Amino acid sequence: MSEQAAALDTSSPPNNAPAPSDTTGSNNELASIFQCPVCLDYALPPILQCQRGHLVCRSCRSKLTSCPICRGPLGYIRNLAMEKVANFVLFPCRYACLGCEITLAHAEKVGHEDVCQFRLYSCPCPGTLCKWQGTVDAIMPHLKNTHDYITIEGEDIIFLATSINLVGAFDWVMVQSCFGVHFMLVLQKQEDQNGDQKFFAVVQLVGTRKEAENFVYQLELKANRRRLTWEATPLPIHEDIAKAIKNRDCLIFDANTALLFAENGNLSIGVVINMC
Repeated sequence: MSEQAAALDTSSPPNNAPAPSDTTGSNNELASIFQCPVCLDYALPPILQCQRGHLVCRSCRSKLTSCPICRGPLGYIRNLAMEKVANFVLFPCRYACLGCEITLAHAEKVGHEDVCQFRLYSCPCPGTLCKWQGTVDAIMPHLKNTHDYITIEGEDIIFLATSINLVGAFDWVMVQSCFGVHFMLVLQKQEDQNGDQKFFAVVQLVGTRKEAENFVYQLELKANRRRLTWEATPLPIHEDIAKAIKNRDCLIFDANTALLFAENGNLSIGVVINMC
């Protein structure tokens, strides 16, 4: 092969081939067509439209009675053409404004956003009106500096809830640190309209769902030849403790059961964290 031919082999692509920056720009322009006019996130399949073709995401659709653009009726009209186009678009993460530079296929977007390092979390403290939000790395400093919770080191500890006989709803919270991560231990007492009291105990990992799947926790009440135990995977930090309690996905016992294990109005709960 001549030197001239070799030089042709290493030359730049033809002028009509799109540069990477052009491709990125075209993708971003196409993705912007899917932007919801209400929340500015993206309308992903199944994609709904109003009678005039304006798109709105599923989350906002459930809260609306009319199109936010033309004010016409929304209905439940699917835009099948746009759904097909969505299969060829890479969408920015919803936390792009906070620094995430990842773009994904629509089927992968929600899964990524659940564990995105730029995701913002609300304060996990139950029973408070704290409006704080921050990244997962900022949660422990917030708990320590603002809520002053006690932290105990070790995978096998005792969680002491004092004065459980007080009338009304109460929360007892402690932080357990082991295996290089932190867990929130929550005991909540609720009282219904009839004055009947129920206790709910659950453990939440200050981490993602994927990280939580590496652990299993055990709660145990033990006294007077009686034992009550609960074993489960910790809740990840983005799952609401109130939802777990509502779904009864936690240790549950009533006031009479609590008295069987309490001593001088205080209740000791053994907490063991194990790696799977």
